[in-house]
Amino acid sequence: MTKIEASRTGLDLAPDARVGIIAGGGSLPVEVAISLAAQGYPPVIILIEGEADRKSELGGYEHESLALEDIGSLASLLKRRRISHLVLAGEIRRRPRLIDMRPSLGLLAVVPSVVMALARGDDGLLKVLMRALEACGVKVVGAHEIVPELVAAEGALTKAAPRKSDWRDIKAAHAAAMAIGALDIGQAAVAIGGRAIALEGIEGTNGLLDRTRQLRGHGRLAGRTRGVLVKCAKPGQELRADLPSIGPQTIEAAHAAGLAGIAVEAGRSLVLEGPTVVARANALGLFVIGLPAAEPVHGD
Repeated sequence: MTKIEASRTGLDLAPDARVGIIAGGGSLPVEVAISLAAQGYPPVIILIEGEADRKSELGGYEHESLALEDIGSLASLLKRRRISHLVLAGEIRRRPRLIDMRPSLGLLAVVPSVVMALARGDDGLLKVLMRALEACGVKVVGAHEIVPELVAAEGALTKAAPRKSDWRDIKAAHAAAMAIGALDIGQAAVAIGGRAIALEGIEGTNGLLDRTRQLRGHGRLAGRTRGVLVKCAKPGQELRADLPSIGPQTIEAAHAAGLAGIAVEAGRSLVLEGPTVVARANALGLFVIGLPAAEPVHGD
């Protein structure tokens, strides 16, 4: 992709732009880095210690590590590296421990906001972080702006499609996911037999699916088959970070949980390692579909 084409994805990068990636876990930082390099903007990778797990694939780029408790020094790091644009990519499984944060002028400036944001939830914390970065002159951009091909399309992405009974589960799980999203708790829910039976919490989507697998023989779920996982953006979510995403592990975990398929919000969710996701879902007989964004779900 050329730099002219890159601007059509929603980016407006000058020839001398320097793009940094705050890299958490999973494949998203790798896919963003590859795309940026192909566009002529080799990124600077900031590996979050204890979170980034694809270091072998990211180590070939200019990089350095950062502990979550050193987040107060991020602004000076970006200035030292002359970074003009920043992408937050990948999973951060824990929050920084305020008691362990190392004092710095940058940290003292944002501590009151961070304390309030931690009480509000993950999206509140992300918004505070982004405002602080942009106040330092760094433009925060979304991974979906750099790698638009990862954004889920509307409709069936796989050979299999939902049955009529699956749409009851899709609607129930979608309503539940939107409800917990409004409370900034999570982005996903599982429904079986037309009712939500499990909600995403701090353990993430794979933890939710493992819990669903364990519930299969429980009480009113005993003997029930199929079921659906739905992931969607939280109402009012900061879309430049933490977009709902699925990947090959999600497919494997959904299959192990006995589900029939997965529905994600089209245009506001990411499908990581897309060809692998579709191939594996097809092999296992699962459906993966993109739902209309921010609209009620209508079945057949």
